[in-house]
Amino acid sequence: MRTGSIGRGLGLATALAALLTAVFTAPASAERSAPAANAREVKAAKAAAPASFTHPGVLVSRPQLDFVRAKVQAGAQPWKSAYDQMLASKYASLTRTAKPRAIVECGSYSNPNYGCTDEREDAIAAYTLALAWYITQDSRYAQKSIEIMDAWSAVIQDHTNSNAPLQTGWAGSSWPRAAEIIKYTYGSWPNSARFGTMLRNVYLPKVINGSHSNGNWELSMTEAAIGIAVFLEDRTAYDKAVTKFRGRVPAYIYLVSDGALPKTAPGSGLDTRDKIITYWQGQSTFMDGLSQETCRDLTHTGYGLSAISHIAETGRIQGQDLYPEIADRLRHALGLHAKYQLGAAVPSSLCGGSLTDKLGPITEVGFNALHNRMGIAMTNTQTLTEQQRPAGSNNLFVAWETLTHANNPN
Repeated sequence: MRTGSIGRGLGLATALAALLTAVFTAPASAERSAPAANAREVKAAKAAAPASFTHPGVLVSRPQLDFVRAKVQAGAQPWKSAYDQMLASKYASLTRTAKPRAIVECGSYSNPNYGCTDEREDAIAAYTLALAWYITQDSRYAQKSIEIMDAWSAVIQDHTNSNAPLQTGWAGSSWPRAAEIIKYTYGSWPNSARFGTMLRNVYLPKVINGSHSNGNWELSMTEAAIGIAVFLEDRTAYDKAVTKFRGRVPAYIYLVSDGALPKTAPGSGLDTRDKIITYWQGQSTFMDGLSQETCRDLTHTGYGLSAISHIAETGRIQGQDLYPEIADRLRHALGLHAKYQLGAAVPSSLCGGSLTDKLGPITEVGFNALHNRMGIAMTNTQTLTEQQRPAGSNNLFVAWETLTHANNPN
């Protein structure tokens, strides 16, 4: 009995010593893993596609649309002026004729441009007309949206040349927004299944596996993938898109907590400091909110930040709130770029002291989510957002976001 007690005592002492050794020799990285962060990571890892998809559920939901419709009908601002801007645009025309092609060929910077502009603008038009339908309940808008979507689903077979993945991502981001509104709020669309087949066979294969080009490519492609997945109710594609998103966002927006160098996207091959700095446009000084494309120009950075916001918005509608995972990165990125677009002096340590272009009409969705819903102070982003109202379209994949997301609580 005594021998057994001594043995057990020695065993406990040994275990305690091992535990203390583990605590005091643990790597510094373990100290940085706060319990709350671990809990978020575990929760994020378990999150998956919804068992039941919400429709309409790509970028805008029915409660959001109802909010907008009520504001426009009441003549409230900024929604009424945003609506008037949209309705006066070429995209809302009831005489529009779609220009579908079997093969859309897009080279670098859309040169050559065989159907590239036509496809992107027809997709934006379909979405614009779908919004006009919901707000007015005038069936002519729904029918014109359907006419455009039917024209493309009857013809298109492929996207080719070097910009094919990005082109597919841009058009593929707008199509599901339109299709979701029409299918689930208008209801009479005989060729909706053919449209779904088009998305599955022509668009999804081009975007689902991402890209190791500049980050705005993969983010736009991922936006298209998640929107298509919702329309098709494809849980596998949805999960794959979210996984891509989670790998790409930390590799697109830097936080000081990342360490000396930015994170890299899975499979990027950026395995040395020189490769990473080259990929970040030669920038070697990193600060909260810096984007992988900041030193390229603000416009391409805006594409990336917009797609991040859109993906998170769609996820939130589907019951998978991705905003908490990316809030710090997105708020810093929007704030940093807004600050300099508003005229602050650019330090020499940032892109050699010079930034070019502008973000574009891309701040409403992220600002509404982070500031209005989550209560995050975003002074520079708020100033820029309000200056730009009503935000129009970038004629690629962004359209009418003051109308759809300004101060939208839903």
